[in-house]
Amino acid sequence: MKWINLSDISKRFTNRSGSNSLNGSTDFIYIRKQIHLMHKSAVAAIAALLIGLFSCTSGEKQKSASVQSYDTTYRNLNLNDTGRLSRIRAVAPVIEQLFNAYAEKNHLPGLSWGLVVDGQLLLAGNKGYTDLEKKIPVTSSSLFRIASMSKSFTAMAILRLRDEGKLQLDDAVAKYVPEMKDQRYPTQDAPVLTIRHLLTHSAGFPEDNPWGDRQLADTDEEFRAFLNKKISFSNAPGIAYEYSNLGFALLGKIVTIVSGQPYQQYIREKIWNPLGMKSAEWEYSRVAPDKLAHGYRWINENWREEALLHDTPDGSWGAMGSMIASVEEFSRYMAFHLSAWPPSNRPETGPVKRSSVREMHQPWRFNGLNPGFKYPDGRTCAYASAYGYGLGWMSDCDGKVYIAHSGGLPGFGSQWRIMPDFGIGIVSLANRTYAPMGNINLHVLDTIIKLAGLQPQKAPASAILEQRQSELVKILPDWKNAASSGLFAENFFADNPIDSLRKYATQLFEKAGSIRKVEPMQPENQLRGRFMIRGEKADLMVYFTLSPENPPLIQEYRIWEVIPPKP
Repeated sequence: MKWINLSDISKRFTNRSGSNSLNGSTDFIYIRKQIHLMHKSAVAAIAALLIGLFSCTSGEKQKSASVQSYDTTYRNLNLNDTGRLSRIRAVAPVIEQLFNAYAEKNHLPGLSWGLVVDGQLLLAGNKGYTDLEKKIPVTSSSLFRIASMSKSFTAMAILRLRDEGKLQLDDAVAKYVPEMKDQRYPTQDAPVLTIRHLLTHSAGFPEDNPWGDRQLADTDEEFRAFLNKKISFSNAPGIAYEYSNLGFALLGKIVTIVSGQPYQQYIREKIWNPLGMKSAEWEYSRVAPDKLAHGYRWINENWREEALLHDTPDGSWGAMGSMIASVEEFSRYMAFHLSAWPPSNRPETGPVKRSSVREMHQPWRFNGLNPGFKYPDGRTCAYASAYGYGLGWMSDCDGKVYIAHSGGLPGFGSQWRIMPDFGIGIVSLANRTYAPMGNINLHVLDTIIKLAGLQPQKAPASAILEQRQSELVKILPDWKNAASSGLFAENFFADNPIDSLRKYATQLFEKAGSIRKVEPMQPENQLRGRFMIRGEKADLMVYFTLSPENPPLIQEYRIWEVIPPKP
């Protein structure tokens, strides 16, 4: 804001001779112009002052409004399966046998694996060598290049910057990377390339695994020169999934530009350090020789050592696959991902918000359906797959959800896979070119679930569900005074004539006989669920959903006889 200095007014009125006298019409016109200009300046100044004051007030209101209110009665997950950990530990010999057999069959020089359960590295195992020549055995602290498992760290960094208000996912990539402004899109109607396109492998870039693997050492200058030559698109952005290392290199570049720090430094300070990942690295020459896993290729019935790929400090390609980590420390990262589920009122303690982690796990871009998929035990179970933000998503025919990402570079193959509903995850790192670790990880998790008898974690029923259950039970089966009870949403009796409700419920209760027990709610979520009414002769299932009103009211209800399965 510019303040008007009154001492300057007389100076503006002073004529060229230095006199303060008013000489003739010219001076008068001059004075009128000056007064008009001063009036406009004063008005502008006052307006600016008012706007500033209003903005401050508005800012305070906005700041206050950003403090999110929430339901303090929300019931966090409470695992009552006290024998869960001991049952999983009992399966350890089977898991180790599976991994060892897989390593032998697939010619893995070295292998390190770890099982994360309920926030801890519960089981770990190792086989073979990090260095075949020196016979250095693999340990859980051995450092392997994890290749594309690095991508989720890049996605997490982008979401952290988004949460801080420094970028938006639908921002144009060209807003941060000037070299992207004049790219030639495949079609006239193609949308502008966005950060979200990059995160979900839907940028329209061609699949580039063989080529991308060899770009890690490129400098920033080389990357910018590449971009200036224009990118060849395989599709228009936003219409199809196609895996792109280039896309994540661009995300790394955006992290550098927006944060003001080199990508590698930002990941170390904002993600690795808070999680206690002290030994993780980008450049292999910084790793102690006795900790570094050398990479090998199995060819002509022999292992051939692969040259390790450098990571360039000012380069962007590390964002797609340069990270070097151990099972011991990567398990901390996995535990953080698992801690995001289910949503809760617990304090935030991680490098990003738990809601942002869950956002990474969502199926944002569909990429496949496999109707004939067979689990390792031979059973057929179809699955659908998609890509989230830096992570893959898969849901099978039983509704089991997996979040995972593989990694492959010359000399290395790896994968991590978590099951948020079960609170477990597995990671396996190998030093053989493109070692396919996804199948063994799936086999191990499937085996653990079966042998340890694990059940998916579910949040307990909300207080309002339990309240509505209790109130509903009291009016069944005759529905006496139901219309005036205040339990039902305005649509309910318009959709369900009370005479029909009474008739059907009475028939079922007569069939059930004396009521022995009403089972607890089985919630699907905070406002929907079912419960069992156990009768002397038959059991009944009651299902209801609540409306979005406050307080929530019953909007839908069903009741049916439970037919026991035939022996």
